[in-house]
Amino acid sequence: MRAAAFLYPWDVVGDPDAPARLAALGIRQVTLAAAYHSTRALTPRHPRHRVVTAAHAAVLYPPGERWRGRELRPYAAGDWAPGDAYAQAARALTDAGLDVHSWVVLAHNSRLGDEHPDTSVVNAYGDRYPWAPCIARPATRAYLVDLAAEAAVRPGTGTGGTELESCGWYGLAHLHAHDKISGVALGEAGQYLMSLCFCASCRAGYAEQGLDPDESAAAVRRALEPVWRGEEPAGGWDAVEQLLGAEKAAATRAWREKTARTLQEAAVRAVREAAPAGFQVLLHADPVSYRCGANAGVDPAHVLSVADGVVVPCTGGAEPLAPFAAHRTPATVLAANLTVVSGMGGRPAALADDAARAAARGADELRLYHAGLASDSDLAHVAKALSRLE
Repeated sequence: MRAAAFLYPWDVVGDPDAPARLAALGIRQVTLAAAYHSTRALTPRHPRHRVVTAAHAAVLYPPGERWRGRELRPYAAGDWAPGDAYAQAARALTDAGLDVHSWVVLAHNSRLGDEHPDTSVVNAYGDRYPWAPCIARPATRAYLVDLAAEAAVRPGTGTGGTELESCGWYGLAHLHAHDKISGVALGEAGQYLMSLCFCASCRAGYAEQGLDPDESAAAVRRALEPVWRGEEPAGGWDAVEQLLGAEKAAATRAWREKTARTLQEAAVRAVREAAPAGFQVLLHADPVSYRCGANAGVDPAHVLSVADGVVVPCTGGAEPLAPFAAHRTPATVLAANLTVVSGMGGRPAALADDAARAAARGADELRLYHAGLASDSDLAHVAKALSRLE
């Protein structure tokens, strides 16, 4: 199986040994961050630093002229990725014989929400989620589509494809600063209700679906009352219907799925228009279409008619691959994303077995999260497993 590892530019820039060390793992590709959210990251082998703090969401290259005069535009990175850090890292990796694809985070940007509050998801209580741009707002959608095209296609760097993360709805669930939201067990249904947006654009969208937006927001608040008392709703979509009512639940889902599908279509189209022939476009995806987050909820048949394939989270098991495998074509890429950092819940020692299970469910490629964050011991397990898979 073809294996790729995720990486940040700061894992490579300033460390001349990094490209050869990565190639020796047995991977064939690096999925390199070009646009990324705020983070604090270890760099266990870097000769100059051990911790990198990315203070805000940023592009890891100089933003282009397309943003001149626009209110919504990407932020340049600070000292954690100065200049064209993406290009420096990409060229070093390609010189070592590795393919490089860009890694682009879209609808996840706290600074954007802080500086432009009207871009954010607004829940049924009126609370804003600054980390979650509302993908229904026209200006926000235009920003995200242009960001996808620019960050994905980095001319002169040898970049041969891209992976678009959070190309869909973001919601409540997010490790936001020192997070303190786990005191009440929301379950999947509560997460959905707390992630519904009631900004002006979404209120108009619900009205198109035959819902009264004010009454719908009130219904969401009533539905959540048992949750605040400590009654965790059991189940997934069935529980949403039980709490909100089947008709209202279906209408909110129809609006959100339509909005996500059209964003995905527009983003992929924009990337392809900007890219050379043969440029591969994958989406990080969850096969349950109402879910939010980095792995955007999608309709498997639809997304595989739009993109070249998907990257699917499989650390907890390979079951999410099956809905995509049912709709694949011979050209589809179905990549199983496996965490290989033991300190982050990964299973590097079991990588060969996990990869075999993923292959049995239809995966033909692996994505390994994350080569820059893993310990030497974790990477030794990765190298051993990839040698077995070869």
